Amino acid sequence: MHPMLTIAVRAARAAGQTIMRAYAELDQVEVTAKGLNDFVTNVDKEAEAAITYQIRKSYPDHTIVGEEGGEDRGKDKDYMWIVDPLDGTNNFVRGIPHFAVSIALQIKGKTEIAVVFDPVRNELFSAVKGQGAKLNDYRLRVTDAKGLNGTILATAFPFKARQHTETYMNIITEVFSECNDIRRAGSAALDLAYVASGRVDGYFEIGLKPWDIAAGDLICREAGGTVTDFTGGHNYLVSGNIVAGAPKVTTGLVKLMRPLLNEGLKR
Repeated sequence: MHPMLTIAVRAARAAGQTIMRAYAELDQVEVTAKGLNDFVTNVDKEAEAAITYQIRKSYPDHTIVGEEGGEDRGKDKDYMWIVDPLDGTNNFVRGIPHFAVSIALQIKGKTEIAVVFDPVRNELFSAVKGQGAKLNDYRLRVTDAKGLNGTILATAFPFKARQHTETYMNIITEVFSECNDIRRAGSAALDLAYVASGRVDGYFEIGLKPWDIAAGDLICREAGGTVTDFTGGHNYLVSGNIVAGAPKVTTGLVKLMRPLLNEGLKR
């Protein structure tokens, strides 16, 4: 195993242990609002601290960017860890057993290592650039869907970017007329991992942050998927607007979406 992947896995599992201990006593979890429809718990912060501790033990000079802690700049700026300690906080707080730890490592601006860990199911999705993607010890591959017909797609409502609601609903209407069905499960990291594992054929979402998608992006691409923004470009880590899937599914989604986009979604 790549030594930095080993550390990412160790950090993800440490965070998973923290999360699952708290999940057994949800009435003890402290929840606070950090923005519109955006919540954080003490568990998010404790899980991120567990991840940071594991990374810092082996790589004290690396930079760590976490959802809760912001940027912890190290001396070596070529190595940046991008961390979401609990993707799917709203699910976690409500006791819905669908959430994940997401950890990615960028080296000189390129994502090289990725881990998405589902502690409920003990499923560890991982990837090393150029070496494929895995679920635990099994190689992953996206589906061979030839288009949108018959597909199962994943998405999420833009609950933090409601100015796009009308456009999003127009997109949903068009997509639903072409596919078999649509799922909205509540964790972007797991949505991308599920594309990689062939559980869903494609996925799209509006207004995400880099820590939501950096790890899942590499896992999906290493499983043979295509990942773009809503216009078919590669600005999704900046814009937060992402389309992913089997190559022909991504192409079909972008072709369908492009005429429906408002100006805010064309970036």
